[in-house]
Amino acid sequence: MTNKIVIAELTKGTINPATAELVSAAQSMGGEITVVVPCTDATTADAAASYDGVAKVIAVKSEVFAGNDSSGWASALDSAIPNGTVVCLATARSKDVASRLAARRGLSIVQDVVSIEGSNLTSPIYSGKANQTVTANGDVVLTVRANVFNAVGSGSSNDVSVVDASGDVKTAVQEVMQRASARLDVSEANIIISGGRGMGSPANFTHLEAVADTIGAAVGASRAAVDTWEEIPHSMQVGQTGKTVNPNLYIAVGISGAIQHLAGMRSSKYIVAINKDADAPIFQHADYGIVATWEEALPVLQDSFSSLLG
Repeated sequence: MTNKIVIAELTKGTINPATAELVSAAQSMGGEITVVVPCTDATTADAAASYDGVAKVIAVKSEVFAGNDSSGWASALDSAIPNGTVVCLATARSKDVASRLAARRGLSIVQDVVSIEGSNLTSPIYSGKANQTVTANGDVVLTVRANVFNAVGSGSSNDVSVVDASGDVKTAVQEVMQRASARLDVSEANIIISGGRGMGSPANFTHLEAVADTIGAAVGASRAAVDTWEEIPHSMQVGQTGKTVNPNLYIAVGISGAIQHLAGMRSSKYIVAINKDADAPIFQHADYGIVATWEEALPVLQDSFSSLLG
């Protein structure tokens, strides 16, 4: 069964209650459910954290969501959400965004769904005079009419991950610092910053060391980096065949997120991923993701740490 990606419906900057109906509709199709909240403020997504039967909640943050540019919405969402069947509410704006998402991803779209039985999707045709039922073989994009499915329960407490899709590295890093400072005691030095093959060369690990010196962190590396460069010793390796770590803050720079690496650090309390590839698997496990090169992000990160600790 494919993953189901529920795009939360927003009304005046808050999550519309009908989003709980979308989760229920997605459950009718089976598979793991991710709720994606397009927002300008990541705390908006907290309202979706209580939905039952949800595997994860992702806040996709961008100033584009303050307006009604459907093309901008679709572009920002497409760059940040995982693959799978996308479920939206059948409102005028969301139907437009859904159509654009379907076009960007090369998927079929079914609008105004009123019934779901497994992979069978029913929607009205001929101005509601008849219904048609189609079978989805693989990922699709669909919009669901409101007040058709019962709202899912809200007794859970899901973690909310954040992906910044604004393209503004400075703003993204500043929010990382604001969120981290509320959760971390830097004096404990319980922080690790690790680099992967995306760092380009072992000489560039000096930039990680500079950040580490600023905050009293340890410097780690992925297996790919250790295997590629003799200058990066095995003692730095974090992962299944390296060291298993459990810091308060784990910063992964230029690390794709292979399962072997995740096995060594996924229990970290707070994970920040910096990678130029928006599709890197590490983003699916990060609390906060910044799509940028290390050259763009690390100087801003170090300046922010210096300001915070200065």
